[in-house]
Amino acid sequence: MSEVTPRVACMSHHQSDPGGGAAPAIVARGLVKRYKGVTALAGIDLTVPQGTVLALLGPNGAGKTTAVRILTTLLRPDAGSARVAGVDVLHEPRAVRRRIGLSGQYAAVDEYLTGYENLEMVGRLYHLGRKRSRERARELLAGFRLEEAADRPSRTYSGGMRRRLDLAAALVANPPVIFLDEPTTGLDPRGRADMWEVIQTLVAGGTTLLLTTQYLEEADVLADDIVVIDHGEVIAQGTADELKLQVGGERLELTVSELGTLERAGRVLEPLGVGRPTLDEGRRSLLMPVTGGARTLTEALRVLDAEGIALDDVGLRRPTLDDVFLTLTGRPAEDDAATTEVGA
Repeated sequence: MSEVTPRVACMSHHQSDPGGGAAPAIVARGLVKRYKGVTALAGIDLTVPQGTVLALLGPNGAGKTTAVRILTTLLRPDAGSARVAGVDVLHEPRAVRRRIGLSGQYAAVDEYLTGYENLEMVGRLYHLGRKRSRERARELLAGFRLEEAADRPSRTYSGGMRRRLDLAAALVANPPVIFLDEPTTGLDPRGRADMWEVIQTLVAGGTTLLLTTQYLEEADVLADDIVVIDHGEVIAQGTADELKLQVGGERLELTVSELGTLERAGRVLEPLGVGRPTLDEGRRSLLMPVTGGARTLTEALRVLDAEGIALDDVGLRRPTLDDVFLTLTGRPAEDDAATTEVGA
C-alpha cells in the first residue's frame, strides 16, 4: 500500500522532541462524567504533545469513548476542564469543532451519496467554498486509494473502503487534531494493516492523534504514549516498552501434553519463578514470570522431566501489551475485543 499519501503536511511521528516545546495539542484535567449514578470518568488527566499519538486502552465500559465525546464537544463533563488545539472545550465548542476531525467506530458517511459527494459535502459544511471542496475531495480520494470508486454510492464500498472514506471526511478541513474512536474495529487483518499505514502517513504529517482501540498490537504499532483506563480512572501510562517493564521480564510459557499434569507442573515450577504461575486449562498452558533466561528454562525442563510431565511446547518470551492489559485490568484483551459497547 505504498501509494497511500494523504495530502497533509508531513513530519515523522517518532521523533526525539515531539511538539518542539509548543503547548500540548490536548490537555484534560479532572474530567468527571456520571450516568444515572454510574461513574464513567472519575477525574482523568490527559496531555498529548503536538505531533504525537496517544492511545487510550481499556476494557469495555472503561470510559474511553466518553473521554473522546467530551474532548470533541459532543458531551459536557460533570466536572473538569479541557483544551484542544489551544481552545477551551467547554467555553468555545464551535471553535474547537473547526480545529478537529473525528472518525468513530461506525463509518458516518451517507451511504446514498458517492464517495466524491460525501467529501464535497463535508467541505461545504466547513465553508471551504465549492471550488476548494471539490479540489479537496479529489485530493483525499486519491490519497486514500478511492479514486476508482469515487463515483459509486458508498453503500457499495467494502468495510475497509467505508472506513477509509470516513477518515478522509475527518481530514477535509486539514485539522491539526484528529480523534479516532476504534478506527479498525470490524476490519479484517488486511484492512486493519491498510488503515494503520494510512494513519502512520497522516501522523508523519505532524497531525496530533488521540486513538481509542481494543487491539493492543494497534497501540504498540501506532502510539507514542499509551494510557490505560479502567472504571473511569487512569491506572497506567507510558510508552509500550515502559508499560511492558511494569509487568516484569521474561515469561516461561509451556503447554503440557495431558491436562491432568497441568496443576502439578505449576506447583513444581513455582519456586523457579518470580510470581505465581497462571494456568489455562482450556489451552493446557502455563505462564510464569521468570529471571535467568536460558538457565531457568533448562532447570524447568529438568524438573518437569524428573516429574514425568510431558510437554507439547515450551519457550521463553518477552512480555507483550497483552500481559500488561491482563496484569492491570485482570482480564485478557481478547475478552474486551469480543464486543464493543457504545460509550465504552
